[in-house]
Amino acid sequence: MQQKTFAGHFFEDFHLDQTLVHATPRTVTEVDVSLYTALYGSRFAANSSDVFAMDLGFEGAPVDDLLVFHIIFGKTVPDVSINAVANLGYASGTFAGVVYPGDTLMARSQVIGLKENSSGKTGVVYVRTQGRNQHGELLADYVRWVMVHKRDPASPAPTACVPALPAAVDGQDLVIPATLDLAAYDTALSGSTHLFDDYAVGEKIDHIDGTTIEEAEHMMATRLYQNTAKVHFNQLAQATSRFGQRLVYGGHIISLARALSYNGLANAFKIVAINAGSHTNPTFAGDTISAWTEVLDRHAFADRADIGALRLRTIASKNLDNAAFPAKDAAGKYLATTVLDFDYWVLMPRRG
Repeated sequence: MQQKTFAGHFFEDFHLDQTLVHATPRTVTEVDVSLYTALYGSRFAANSSDVFAMDLGFEGAPVDDLLVFHIIFGKTVPDVSINAVANLGYASGTFAGVVYPGDTLMARSQVIGLKENSSGKTGVVYVRTQGRNQHGELLADYVRWVMVHKRDPASPAPTACVPALPAAVDGQDLVIPATLDLAAYDTALSGSTHLFDDYAVGEKIDHIDGTTIEEAEHMMATRLYQNTAKVHFNQLAQATSRFGQRLVYGGHIISLARALSYNGLANAFKIVAINAGSHTNPTFAGDTISAWTEVLDRHAFADRADIGALRLRTIASKNLDNAAFPAKDAAGKYLATTVLDFDYWVLMPRRG
């Protein structure tokens, strides 16, 4: 029988500088945006209202930056992580453009690092992914690394190469949309009077609320991004795994935490960079997610009196009645209840 299906890449199929052009361009629609809102309940005004967004200089309500990220990420799964054990982390991510309903997203990745694990059964693959629109304009650029099964444990290990990655995107490298003007920013409509100037480095914000994950919701969300990873869908395949059940896509937790962060960060209206991110423990349907955020840094743009940037670290926890300060124990190990450690930059209006 002629083989026409593709089982995905295993660890030994990757090589340094390999370019992967990902299939299935995706046109984002207003239905996608509505479904994303239904799944997470995000309330950031700029993504919710054409009128509010246009008052800031956008063409209309932009597509949520994380929805853009997830769709681009989903394009990469069949080529990068269909045979993954786990997605391990993110770094050096920037959002250079704005996406509106009707735009088409496409992605390609380059392999920038490889390292076989000591077991000889898996290895870690590092890729840099770029997402562009139908005009070829860069929208997102980020690195992620993923642990991938080997097809044959006896196959030789590649020469280890782990890329050097910056701890954070420099504030000077953050991109402000060219048309953005926050002179007419309305804090009554945004839901909070707290602006860039009101946040201090080291401050911690408990976002108070929690969200319980339903099985159908996390699988619907992952399908929305056309993410085909077996660990999220195929219970038969997971029955013999170390967890014995389907894992919730880590990006689902990022979006839940971001939506929860509205309560305390309502004016953090746009994500402009991802500095780092770790999915520190698995999440399953039935778990309840809560979140808190620490302000790590502030950046005041020299030529913009209306906009500042905050570097935030959002921690998501599972099955706790309130925020878990800190996220790690005394030995520096993540608590079993900590499921996400996410470091990113956001834009916020400044006081005039």
